[in-house]
Amino acid sequence: MTNTNDQPLHAVTGAFGYSGKYIAQRLLDANKRVITLTNSAGRDHQFGDRITAHPLCFDNPGAIARSLEGAEVLYNTYWVRFNHKSFNHAEAVKNTMTLFDAAKQAGVGRIVHVSITNPDENSPLEYFSGKARLERALLETGIPHTILRPAVLFGKEDILVNNIAWALRKLPIFGVFGDGKYRLQPIHVDDLAKLAVEQGEATGNATINAIGPETFTYAELAKAVGRAIGKRKPVIGVPPALGLFVASIMGKVVDDVMITKDEVEGLMADLLYVETPATGETRLTEWMSTCADSLGRQYTSELARRRDRDTAYRSN
Repeated sequence: MTNTNDQPLHAVTGAFGYSGKYIAQRLLDANKRVITLTNSAGRDHQFGDRITAHPLCFDNPGAIARSLEGAEVLYNTYWVRFNHKSFNHAEAVKNTMTLFDAAKQAGVGRIVHVSITNPDENSPLEYFSGKARLERALLETGIPHTILRPAVLFGKEDILVNNIAWALRKLPIFGVFGDGKYRLQPIHVDDLAKLAVEQGEATGNATINAIGPETFTYAELAKAVGRAIGKRKPVIGVPPALGLFVASIMGKVVDDVMITKDEVEGLMADLLYVETPATGETRLTEWMSTCADSLGRQYTSELARRRDRDTAYRSN
């Protein structure tokens, strides 16, 4: 069915990227009108003319507000994974606050915001402290909202699981930081999208841990990926400093930041684990069995995605 102007308008940041794409698809399937705010308006995508793209111009809050006029719900997936010379967490926090203010100015009725498990304004890790600051800023807008707190996403365009598989295909052993007993609860990206769209129809405020039905230690995750792709390599613990050194060398080879010191510290502090019931249904182990032949065949680069704003995200 073709969308018409009398249908509800929903706005998604980054609909031509990763999680935003899945949210946008579910909204279209529900016969909503969808716009996207994006830094990659020229990126190839699957939506044809069903989504109107507007620039995510943080230096022009008024333009963002005008883009959001008439939107019933804003789904925010905007963030950066690590600090880099081209982007950083402090800037991402400032930009997101600009987005929230523009949404309030435009009269957006609800915001569904993607955060992270265990945010903490007092955390020494900028990812977690920045996400906590944004949760407070969203509350202070007074806009009804839901905060979704995923740990790790997986899906056809993911980075973490794919690159673990890539390393297992390339290396004789797989090293984990320390004892590898810190935990993760991966959620499928479409399960997150389903939850986001459901919460777009909710009322009041809510905070939900968006986690999948399986919990792994990091070492168990590496072994599970190895089993799925038929590359059962030894998984050994290494001192974190050594692991980061090796990752930095490999990062130079693939021209990417494979993992950062802050990410390792967040993993080892068990910040990607919560003791709440699962909200996603898709099991990572079952999903990997469906894409084992292609998983990890090519390395997926975070920096390449940010440099190339035209090419669609590759499916693993």
